[in-house]
Amino acid sequence: MEKTTLGDIARAAEVPLGNVYYYFKTKDQLVEAAVDDHCEQLDALTDRLDALPDPAARLKALVAGWVDQRETAARFGCPFGTLATELDKRDDGLDRAAAKVMLALLDWVESQFTQLGRADADALAVELVAAYQGLSVLTNTLRDPGLMATQGDRLHAWIDGIARSRAC
Repeated sequence: MEKTTLGDIARAAEVPLGNVYYYFKTKDQLVEAAVDDHCEQLDALTDRLDALPDPAARLKALVAGWVDQRETAARFGCPFGTLATELDKRDDGLDRAAAKVMLALLDWVESQFTQLGRADADALAVELVAAYQGLSVLTNTLRDPGLMATQGDRLHAWIDGIARSRAC
């Protein structure tokens, strides 16, 4: 990411460089906009998921959304996880902006496990998000979207097991 220029971004987006400069004077401004956009997308996603009837269904829908993105994961890994990893190499505050988005996801997932009556909701949230991030890396490294689908089924079963343990 450090070596990427706004010219590289314009070429990849197939737009004139002047268009990029019109909206973003620096690469950091573009990165900030990408982080803000991801935060807005996460808020919209969790709002939609919150409309589902119970926390297990919401968590399983989150996993299903990740699985639906398996082709992207096979090509690029988790786009936001990759960005967060790159930003962590910097010391200009953008790493903390990315961390806020990841923390928002963890908080939402934790709230779902809390609603399932789990005292270990925080650890379960980290486990689920970490499983996805690791799975994204493996899916990307092996270029195997089927891996994401198979492991998504396993995560669904894991969530079902946690939800059943609440009912006992």
